[in-house]
Amino acid sequence: MAAMKPAEALVQGKRRQDLVFGVLGIFALVVVMGLLLTLIGDLLTDGLSRVDGQFLTSFPSRRAAEAGILSAWVGTTLVMIVTACFAVPLGVGAGLYLEEYASKNALTDAIEINVSNLAGVPSIIYGLLALGFFVYALGMGPTVLVGGMVLALLILPIVIVATREALRAVPAGLRESAYGIGANRWQVMWSYILPSARPGILTGAIVGLSRAIGETAPIITIGALTYIAFLPPSPVSADPPWLNFDWLASPFSVMPIQMYNWVSRPQEAFHENAAATGVVLLTMTLLMNGFAIYLRYRLRKAVRT
Repeated sequence: MAAMKPAEALVQGKRRQDLVFGVLGIFALVVVMGLLLTLIGDLLTDGLSRVDGQFLTSFPSRRAAEAGILSAWVGTTLVMIVTACFAVPLGVGAGLYLEEYASKNALTDAIEINVSNLAGVPSIIYGLLALGFFVYALGMGPTVLVGGMVLALLILPIVIVATREALRAVPAGLRESAYGIGANRWQVMWSYILPSARPGILTGAIVGLSRAIGETAPIITIGALTYIAFLPPSPVSADPPWLNFDWLASPFSVMPIQMYNWVSRPQEAFHENAAATGVVLLTMTLLMNGFAIYLRYRLRKAVRT
């Protein structure tokens, strides 16, 4: 019995450490959530009453009561479409290659390190890169296409890392079983690995897009407009082939820039418009994350059945 006392003391000490750590964790969670809810509550208090049909369907104006975010939310939507079209295929393809096909050597190790480091690079660096290469070197100008590409570069490391983590989470027995029935590498990846990893991949992609939708620095750097009273051409045409790509070369603005423009003005009414824009932006972000959660649930359910 005497020999058990040091062990019991050790166990009790570890339990006290766990208790202290748990209390500190709960305290930190309460503080962070309290600050977050306070900020969201302040935003809703200032801007929710301003969000209505007129605000969503009107162009910006010098008169705060008549101003709206039509051009801003349309521009945000179009830029996100371009971002998704570039970032998701390239990120998933790169993650799939690095995790399943690339040989383990010094080159792939260097690529992996750089991909991880790029995820922490400040967004303004991507804006300067896009300004120097896309705008000046290639002469593309501050268009929807350039805006989408710079945001795609910004979230590309996030999509790559999310893809690799989703592939690593697939049980090794699934691969071995697929190879055991005679499937080749492509068949294993397309028919077994990707369907199992798809929930995690899509969740990572949408989380990356949720970050991109609120970015301002790279968009301002490439020269996006702070005041715009027109819409880009419609992506849908009335004539065959019923698609129009002129909108890719159109100037644009996005909601974070519109918020910045209104916050910088001294009138209180414009500050309310900025808060209302923040409410709309927050709603779009929450909808994207909610869609990611729904997709993950549905796809995991489909895989299990």
